[in-house]
Amino acid sequence: MKFWGYRRSNGTIGVRNHVLIFPTTICASTVAQMISKEVPGTVSIIHPHGCGHLGEEEEHMVRAMAGFCSNPNVAGVLLVGLGCELLTPALIAEELTKAGQRFEIISIQAEGGTTNTVAKGKKLAEQLLAEAAPAQRELIDVSELIIGTHCGGSDTMSGLTANPSVGVASDLLIGEGGTVIISETAEMLGAEHVLAKRAANEEVRNRIWEITSITEANVKSMGVDIRGAEPSPGNIEGGLTTIEEKSLGSIRKGGTTPIVQVVKFAEKPAQTGLVIMDGPAHDVVSDTGMIAVGAQVIVFTTGRGTPLGAPIAPVIKVSSNSTVYNKMKENIDINAGTILDGTESIQSIGEQIFKEIIDVASGKLTKAEILGHGEFAIHPIHPTV
Repeated sequence: MKFWGYRRSNGTIGVRNHVLIFPTTICASTVAQMISKEVPGTVSIIHPHGCGHLGEEEEHMVRAMAGFCSNPNVAGVLLVGLGCELLTPALIAEELTKAGQRFEIISIQAEGGTTNTVAKGKKLAEQLLAEAAPAQRELIDVSELIIGTHCGGSDTMSGLTANPSVGVASDLLIGEGGTVIISETAEMLGAEHVLAKRAANEEVRNRIWEITSITEANVKSMGVDIRGAEPSPGNIEGGLTTIEEKSLGSIRKGGTTPIVQVVKFAEKPAQTGLVIMDGPAHDVVSDTGMIAVGAQVIVFTTGRGTPLGAPIAPVIKVSSNSTVYNKMKENIDINAGTILDGTESIQSIGEQIFKEIIDVASGKLTKAEILGHGEFAIHPIHPTV
């Protein structure tokens, strides 16, 4: 099976052809936004990071930022820095060079302030945009697709309709040689034994137990009740009662195939198939991490409704019930609530999701893209000093 994608010079395959204006520190975020506004057709993001990261925290931030900037949906990136921050454009650029990503660098202090930086940044962004413009879609095998999956604003129906339907689509894509990422480690608690049984080998099995045990221990160390975060107030209002109930529904997004690898947050997998990315259940953070892993498309299920998108990757929304679909049609692409209505089955909706993945990868815009949603976040793993 084929889709229409962009073949990059470094061998990766994109489904969008973005030029990204990326601030390496919060101090450069507004300037990056200004540059992007001056050059229609570019995208930019805002984040609160860039200084005070030490050791493992610094590695975590660099890996996530560099992975995001080198996602194959990005044809070129302009790194915007201040000049005195920890995470400088040069530091991120080292990783982009290894990945074979096209980039340019600009610094606010070196250029003498906001106005000069925006003026020079505009020229550099226009150059990157001109270089990206000739790219043409070509037929690509679906085995080149990496799909990230997520559930946010879940309700009691999420694990019965939307998530298992995404699981069908996951099995179909993996059957074609593609890769599917599941994350949200907190939403594996109580279901880790189910995932462990699906591990392709002992190493993967041990990693599943390790990441879930660490997550549970971290929660216990705070001396607080996980309820209120997992399940969230909205989840509880939607009918979910325990983290185990939520987790057993959440993991169904991964379908039924063996789990071939467990990777760190924003760590690129070395194998194709079903992969677990260790990361939080925070919707935007999870999506950002999977995009940094290399996911070209995100499939996002919801029972309560959410408008979230991503700056450089299309996000396909799947509702678990018809009520939220009819209420938020402008935000949701596929209604799995028809399973409850008796007009569709998990299999048929799963096949519909799979077709939507192919269509979106080939250029069809998602509702989140049409509305201009482009949320971005990275979670800190240690205190910022």
